[in-house]
Amino acid sequence: MTRSLQAVAYTRPSALESVPGGRRLGLETSRGSTPTGIEDHPRFFAGFLTSPQVAAAGLLAVADVAATRYYQPQLRASLDPVVTGNGDRLRFESFSGCGGVYARLDVLTPGLDGAEIGHGTTNVDVNNPLREALSRIGTDDPLHLRVGPDEMAVTTLDGPVVEKKVPLPDRWLRGFAEAQVTAAGFDLRAELPAAEAVRFLRSLPRGAARGRPGGPQWVVPAGRGLRPTTRPVPGAVCLPGPDRLIALQRVLRHATALRVYGPPVTGDAAAVAGAWEAVLPGMRLTLTLSPDASRGFSGEGGVLDALSTDEAAEDAELIAVLLAWEPRVDVGDLAAASGLPAERVRAALVRLGTSGRVGYDTAEAAYFHRELPYDAGRVERHNPRLRSAHALVSAGAVALDGAIGTVTADDGHVHRVRDDAGTLSCSCLWWAKYRGGRGPCKHALAVRMVRRGARVEHGDGHEAAPAAGQCGKFQEVAFDGGDGR
Repeated sequence: MTRSLQAVAYTRPSALESVPGGRRLGLETSRGSTPTGIEDHPRFFAGFLTSPQVAAAGLLAVADVAATRYYQPQLRASLDPVVTGNGDRLRFESFSGCGGVYARLDVLTPGLDGAEIGHGTTNVDVNNPLREALSRIGTDDPLHLRVGPDEMAVTTLDGPVVEKKVPLPDRWLRGFAEAQVTAAGFDLRAELPAAEAVRFLRSLPRGAARGRPGGPQWVVPAGRGLRPTTRPVPGAVCLPGPDRLIALQRVLRHATALRVYGPPVTGDAAAVAGAWEAVLPGMRLTLTLSPDASRGFSGEGGVLDALSTDEAAEDAELIAVLLAWEPRVDVGDLAAASGLPAERVRAALVRLGTSGRVGYDTAEAAYFHRELPYDAGRVERHNPRLRSAHALVSAGAVALDGAIGTVTADDGHVHRVRDDAGTLSCSCLWWAKYRGGRGPCKHALAVRMVRRGARVEHGDGHEAAPAAGQCGKFQEVAFDGGDGR
């Protein structure tokens, strides 16, 4: 697994301090993006939290996820949570070390009482002494929140800084993108009142074997609660690795409801991802779980189609200009402003998600703008299926000839891709194993590239446009293979 080191620098450690009239929580910011460009230490908010205990518990839950590997635990440094100011709310996000749990705390307007909320994205320092101090908050005495440097310190940032260097695995970067693509296909499946939410979460099994959280379970809405079922019947909700909901225990006594989101489920469905949202006074805490505790979001393949087209890359550049740190990105408004069809806008948003520039809020069924310090090109370069698909196209290994095309590999293997009402299936082992559940295989990706007009490089090093008829409807294509990854 490829890793890099990301350096984050703060003017001083974040701290919870006693001040006249209450306490003050100072969250220090690192270098981040704002509407006016990159700033070393942006300031997003200064005011009061209306529910200090709840906010402290929510921040600890997000920090818990950032510091945890739910699969094969090991000691490691954690990436500091990300904070985004969207003008009407603050969002705190993190990803687990194993890449299978995405956490977000949305502190909404009712949860904040103070000056105008800024716009931008950066990391915030959550250190161990701060965690200990937050865990001791036992009353709702006034708590002042500052996200960013003190006003007096803004002009004196040339002094000493606190710098951390944390490992940043490539799969974490891909995971942020895949999690928002996956969540965009969710609908609300169940909503439990507070008492039922507490009962259900406390009934979940604990104590799975070390490093191997419990396997997927299925539950169905029953009255005001959820009951277990032995199989994925229609309307059921998948709970892959119940131990991974442990961070919700931080806020359980403050929750007013529990909402569950997921994709449509049929009777023969495999395990699927899902989102579990604790509704809190003035806030929401959401945990999104990958389909299996042993694998993270990075291999789900939901972004591959968007990454494979030059059209989506050009559209993404246009849509990026129109984003304005909105808390809710309206696809219809972007389509009208850009002149693009809604489907191309959605594909552009997926592509922007690969560089951390948009997230998805299941509660509001809408994208939101943020700017993580990630490089979209890096995500593409380190995606093996995408690299393999480009190689197939460049090698001229994809042939479309009317209803059928064939290419035979050196070992004599041929893989066939079929188009069934717009869904491409393949004869390779990848498709046989996952049946599209983890995105398209490299063969289907290569076929889509050629159908969309990708240039094909022949063995003599010259490029040629796709053959006549290659961009039209086809039924079956065969080409050189491998395992689909």
